[in-house]
Amino acid sequence: MARTSAWSRRRLPVSEAREAARLDVGSGRRDPAWAGEFEAMLDAYEKAGGKPDVLQGKRVASAVISASDVLSVNEVEGVTIEAEGLDDGVRAHITVAPGTKLDHPVHLCFGMTQTEGVQRINSTYEIGEGAEVGFLAHCTFPNAVKLQHIMDAEIHIGAGATMRYREAHYHGPEGGIEVLPTTRARVGEGGRLETEFNLTEGRVGRMAIEFEVDVEAHGVAELIAKAYGSDDDDISVNEVVRLNGEGARGVTKTRVAVRDRAKSEITTTAEGNAPQARGHMDCTEIVRGAAEARNIPIVVVRDDRARVTHEAAIGSVGKKELETLMARGLEEEEAVDVIIRGMLRG
Repeated sequence: MARTSAWSRRRLPVSEAREAARLDVGSGRRDPAWAGEFEAMLDAYEKAGGKPDVLQGKRVASAVISASDVLSVNEVEGVTIEAEGLDDGVRAHITVAPGTKLDHPVHLCFGMTQTEGVQRINSTYEIGEGAEVGFLAHCTFPNAVKLQHIMDAEIHIGAGATMRYREAHYHGPEGGIEVLPTTRARVGEGGRLETEFNLTEGRVGRMAIEFEVDVEAHGVAELIAKAYGSDDDDISVNEVVRLNGEGARGVTKTRVAVRDRAKSEITTTAEGNAPQARGHMDCTEIVRGAAEARNIPIVVVRDDRARVTHEAAIGSVGKKELETLMARGLEEEEAVDVIIRGMLRG
C-alpha cells in the first residue's frame, strides 16, 4: 500500500522542507518526528560525503528518502522525479527529457537512521535521446545493526545520451547491514553509461552487487566498483557487459581491499558479440591478515572481429611503497591504510 499522505506534504525542495521542519519543531504542528528525521538524514548525508548546502539551491534536482518516506523532492526543467513511499521502501521513476543538458548533477540521498529494518528502492531511469546528465547518490546507514538496503534499478539510455552515476555509501562501525543492489541497463546507439560505486567508509557488512548492461552500436559502458572490507565483511561483485552492437565498448574496473577475516569475490563477464566490439576487465584486490580474495573473469567472444581483454592483480601491498612510508614515520598498519586508500581513490 502506498504511503501517499506522507508524500503529499513533503514534495518540497530541500531548502523549503528544512524550513518547514524547523517550523514544525518550533510550533508543534504536523509531525515533529518527521522534522527530526529530516535533519538526521541531512547530517548522515554530509558524513557520506554529500554537501547539504548544494541541496538548498532550486537549480539542483534532488530527492531525500529516509526508509519508506520521501522527505523532499526538487525538480528542474527537463528532469521529472516521481516517487512514492511503500510499506518497506520507495518506488521512484526519474525521467530526463530528450536533449536536456544539466549544469549540475542530480543529487539523491537514500538511507535509514534506524538500527534495524529493510529499505527497498525500486527505481527506473529514463534518459532521453541526446540528453546529458550526472547523478550523485549518497546512501547513509550510520546506526545499522540489522539492516537491509535492497535496490532494484532499471536504466534506459537513449541514442546519443550520456548518464554518469556515482554512488557513495557511509556505514556505521557495527557491520550489521546488507547492501544488495541489482541493476539492469541498456545503452542505446551512441549512448554512454558511466557508473561508480564506493563503499569505503565504515564497515561494509555484506555487499552483493549484481549489474548487467547491454550496449548497442557505438555505445560505451564504464563500470567502476570500490570497496574496503574489514573484520568479517563479505564483498561480492558480479558484473556482466554485453557488447551487442558494432563498435560497442565496455570497461569494468574493480578496486577492493580486504583485511582481518573479510572475503571478496569479483566475477566479471564481458561478451564481444559484434564487429569491432572492444571490452576490457581490470581488477585489483589487496589482501591483509586472514582475509581472502577471489577473481573470476569470464570472456565470451561471438564475432571474430571483436576483442575482449582482462587483467587482474591480487596480493599484498607493494613492499617498496610500504618501506617508503614507514621510513617517513608511519607505523606499518598506518602505512598499509594509506596505500589502500590511495588505490581506492585512483
